[in-house]
Amino acid sequence: MNQARTWIFLILATLFWAGNYVFGKYVVAELTPVWITFSRWVLSLFILLPIAIIVEKPDWKKVKESWLTLLLLGLLGIIGYNIILYTALGYTSPTNAALISAVNPGLIVLLSVFLLKESLTKIQITGLFVSLFGALIIITRGNLLGIFQMDYNRGDLLMIGAVIVWTFYSIIGKRISVPPITATAVSTFLAMVVLAPFAFWQGIDLAQVSSISIYGILYMCIFSSVCSFVFWNMSVRKVGASQAGIFLNLIPVFTALISMALGEAILTEQIIGGLLVFIGVYLTSGMLSNRVGHWKRKKEYSKGA
Repeated sequence: MNQARTWIFLILATLFWAGNYVFGKYVVAELTPVWITFSRWVLSLFILLPIAIIVEKPDWKKVKESWLTLLLLGLLGIIGYNIILYTALGYTSPTNAALISAVNPGLIVLLSVFLLKESLTKIQITGLFVSLFGALIIITRGNLLGIFQMDYNRGDLLMIGAVIVWTFYSIIGKRISVPPITATAVSTFLAMVVLAPFAFWQGIDLAQVSSISIYGILYMCIFSSVCSFVFWNMSVRKVGASQAGIFLNLIPVFTALISMALGEAILTEQIIGGLLVFIGVYLTSGMLSNRVGHWKRKKEYSKGA
C-alpha cells in the first residue's frame, strides 16, 4: 500500500467516524441508544468476522484464552461507549460531542502514565492541560467564571463519561495480543450476547422507525463500524499509531463541516475550544517533542561534521 493511499484511507476513516455523530443525532430521535447500538453492531458482525478470518487468519486458541479481556473490551468499547454516546447526542450537538471526544488522545496518555507506567515530558503535560482547558471552554460555552454556578448541558457531561470509557477501552486494548479486527469482531459478538436480552426486553416499534433511521443504521454499520476500522488498521500497520493518531483530529472538523452543511450554527466558543483541544492533543501526542529532538540531533550532527 503506497503512502498516498494510506493518507486517503486515514482521511476516509475519520470522515466516516464523523458521520456517526451526525447520523446518531437523527437516529436517536426514533430509536433508543440500546437499539442503535444493538442493531448497528449485530449487522457489522456479518461483515467483520469474515474480514477478520480472511485478512488476519487468527489463532483461535489465543482468542479463546483472551475471552475475558475481549468481553471486557466489548462491555466498555461496544456497549458502554456507544450507549453513552448516543444518549449524549439526544442532548448536545454532534459538533460539541466530537470536539469533547477529541480530548481522548490526551487522556489516554495521562492514564497510560498511571496504569502502564509510561512517562510524560513537560511539553506533554502542558498539552494535556491545554486540551482540557479547551474542552472546558466548549462545555461551559465560554463562561469559565461561572463554572460552579451554571447548569451544564447533560449531553456534554455524558460525552465526558464516554471519553473516560473509551480511554479505559483503549488502554486495555493495548495489552491484548489478538489481532485488532479479530479482537473487535469477537468482543462485538460477546457484547451483543450480553446486550441482546436488554434490547429485546426494551422492545422496538418498527412502525415508528423511518427510512432516515434505517439509512442511518446502515451507514453506521457499513462505514463507521466496518470501513473505518479496516481502513484505520491497514493504515496503522503502514505508518504506525503515532502518525495515524494525528488524523483523529479531523473527526471534529468533518463533523462540524457536515453539521454546517445540514444547517447547524458553529459558535465562536466551539472554534476557540476546538483549536485549544487540537493544540493540546498535538503537544500531548509527543509530536512536538519528537520534532525538537530530531532538530537537536540534526544540529549536533551538522556541528560534528
